[in-house]
Amino acid sequence: MRILLVEDDASIVRALSELLRAEGYEVVDAARQDDAIRLLERDRFDLALLDVTLAQGTGFAVCAAARDAAPGMPVIFLTASDDEYSTVMGLDMGAVDYVAKPFRVRELLSRIKAALRRTGVATQKLCLGPVEIDLGAATARKKGVELDLSALEYRLLLHFAQHAGRLVTRDALRNVIWDDAGEFVSDNALNVYIRRLREKIEDDPSAPEIITTVRGMGYKAGE
Repeated sequence: MRILLVEDDASIVRALSELLRAEGYEVVDAARQDDAIRLLERDRFDLALLDVTLAQGTGFAVCAAARDAAPGMPVIFLTASDDEYSTVMGLDMGAVDYVAKPFRVRELLSRIKAALRRTGVATQKLCLGPVEIDLGAATARKKGVELDLSALEYRLLLHFAQHAGRLVTRDALRNVIWDDAGEFVSDNALNVYIRRLREKIEDDPSAPEIITTVRGMGYKAGE
């Protein structure tokens, strides 16, 4: 599930991106109005988090572009401003919620999940063989039994499911887990992460069928 984060405060971007990725969301960020609008025109997102005041442009302009590019996508405004005019203007433009800074982390996550549920996005699921991924709950089950996955393992599994049937390179996987690891991910470390994920989703991890190795290139899943 992809979230567009439009915010020009680098510290907030880092903190929010880390938080959301730990919950299994894919985050794409932009600090400028023009960059955000280009992303909306080019890519698909499930939800947008927009700061009202940007160094270049406004969140209101991005919201208007979002209504044109993806009319059903929920928009939540993040702002340090608590004036009634900004709140009403944002909601009148189609935003589903308005969160004042500084916000409480768990409350923001609950508001995001509620917005996704209201628009039906939270009920979306992906399947990878016998493994079913609930995007709204950020959980995975195998044959009805919930898997005990770490945030990093969930992100790896989600990436494989989103690219089922296609080659996933080792470099791409390193980019997926870079933020959780906090440092360069070596080949040996990546092997360990893949092995741990296989131990949780494969019937026989020594002969994997869900995530298979493409020697010298990477992995394929779902074939």
